Amino acid sequence: MSADGRDARGEASREAVLVDTFAALADSLVAGFDVIELLQTLVETCSRVLDVDEAGILLADEDGDLEVVASTSESSTLVETMQLDARSGPCWTSFTTAAPVSLPDVDVDRERWPEFVEVAREQGFRSAHAVPLRLRGTVIGTLNLLRSTVGELNDRDVRVAQALADVATIGILQERTLRESAVVQQQLQGALDTRVVIEQAKGVVAHVRGVSTDEAFVLIRRHAREKRLKLADVAAQLVERRLTL
Repeated sequence: MSADGRDARGEASREAVLVDTFAALADSLVAGFDVIELLQTLVETCSRVLDVDEAGILLADEDGDLEVVASTSESSTLVETMQLDARSGPCWTSFTTAAPVSLPDVDVDRERWPEFVEVAREQGFRSAHAVPLRLRGTVIGTLNLLRSTVGELNDRDVRVAQALADVATIGILQERTLRESAVVQQQLQGALDTRVVIEQAKGVVAHVRGVSTDEAFVLIRRHAREKRLKLADVAAQLVERRLTL
């Protein structure tokens, strides 16, 4: 087999992996999915098809602090964790500036990020590239790419990394939106269910006291306020005949 043949076969394999990965990311937009599993697949794909040795993803928590959620190895996790503790390094800078950060030679930035450089060198990394997970003005984390050799990522790998990060970001935000929508829907359903019980309670009081349903509601609300109880709880007690007004 010629070198060209081997290269062509390798390129075909690379493209197949990318197609499968983008398909998995796209599925996350229309179906329920495991976020952590999705991100783990993403970092493993990066290490397989890009000119990098390790990859990791950090997401921001509610307080804006970055947390490692997926990593291809313990060594990359160590570097990323160190960045969190020091709030420095290419990943943190990419997150705070919402822009890619390229570090083709970690030694060049030893004065800027001394702690990051020290740990990166200890783990055998000589260069790093950080890509923000962003959608318009929202930045939710970063994709961190680490290499054991000095040098920039080639332009194609940079584009692929950003594309993977962008689609993953959309998937994560979609999942959050669905989850928040579910909470709102549960709250709405709870309010509707409560209203049904209140209507039943009004009927009970109206029948017992021989008053209109409007007057019955006034009695129920007055009792709830005087006893400092929730209107829904008073209504439930009336319907269940545990309370009489």
